[in-house]
Amino acid sequence: MLMFRKANMDDIDRISEIYDEVHLEEEKGNTTTGWIKDVYPTRKTAKDAIMKGQMFVMEDNGQIVVTAKIDQEQMLGYLDASWNYDVEENQVMVLHTLAVSSVMKGKGYGSKFVDFYEKYALECGCHYLRMDTNEKNVIARRLYKKLGYKEVDILPSEFNGIEGVKLVYLEKKLS
Repeated sequence: MLMFRKANMDDIDRISEIYDEVHLEEEKGNTTTGWIKDVYPTRKTAKDAIMKGQMFVMEDNGQIVVTAKIDQEQMLGYLDASWNYDVEENQVMVLHTLAVSSVMKGKGYGSKFVDFYEKYALECGCHYLRMDTNEKNVIARRLYKKLGYKEVDILPSEFNGIEGVKLVYLEKKLS
């Protein structure tokens, strides 16, 4: 049974394990997120988001299988992106650092979490969704396209201490 909820400090070890799983897959060449172990995302990334009440998890039968940060914070690069919808910041919800357990991948968990994100945004009165991903992350880009997100821009960025990143900015309007 799937359950979505805000993360708490008791979840920090499992969230860190998921980050480590993704980093290991990156190091093995099995995925290309553009994330770097001990740089981003880290345990501190999760802890900071939990402390702000912005970290969410998805559980399957009591085991955390997906984690992501959801808030209304648009990083600096978002100001330069060519968004299709010119709306006030309080009308936009943003998804950050979506991470699916590598051990559990291929079960549609990413799609289910994005569906939760969309419903959460509507509950908060936000009809405009935004996110970004590394240009190299073709798996995420394919997923987001399938889920109706439009790539609006690709811009060079220094992303959480990682230089030379090209971020793909995506958006979707909910009716």
